[in-house]
Amino acid sequence: MDNTTKKRNPVLLVHGINDTGAVFNKMARYLRKQGRIVSALDLIPNNGSEVLDKLAKQVSNYISATFAPEQPLDIVGFSMGGIVSRYYIQRLEGIERVKRFITISSPHFGTNIAYLTWLKGAIQMQPNSDFLNDLNSDIEMLKKLNFTSIWTPYDLMIVPAKSSQLPFGKEVILPLALHPWMLTDKRTFEAVAAALDEPIS
Repeated sequence: MDNTTKKRNPVLLVHGINDTGAVFNKMARYLRKQGRIVSALDLIPNNGSEVLDKLAKQVSNYISATFAPEQPLDIVGFSMGGIVSRYYIQRLEGIERVKRFITISSPHFGTNIAYLTWLKGAIQMQPNSDFLNDLNSDIEMLKKLNFTSIWTPYDLMIVPAKSSQLPFGKEVILPLALHPWMLTDKRTFEAVAAALDEPIS
């Protein structure tokens, strides 16, 4: 194991709605081949029926149970998982230990698709929801870590697709036609790996 590998933070993968940690299997294999320590948890329930702040508490509990208190981490969140991770970072003291944060097709400013259901977690992902307005009120705190957004302009789950953009950090735009393809395309894996290698300022 070389010095670069030794210095790499463990990576936690946080899935989206109606998914489990298994949705990251291909990405996790790719990252592990590079010598990274990769974990993924299952958010329960995963169907949008639970509020996102409670799912974020599951992320917090998983991190506390899995990693030493002084261990810095990198987080990759897909879709809803990016918003759940943001709540952990911004409201549950994750900002103190997360060094790199990567979101993949996450509705930072909501998605119109969320109007199609009355499930509590989905309602929180509606544009201008109280939940998102609160998170976005101090979004600048994410500048303290290394942030990257990976998204596609053709996303039919994140509407408008530009909701995946933040006004700072790095962004990678991939011309993929479907939301789920973001987790199976090698270009996404390469973009995630590159973001995880970004130096911490």
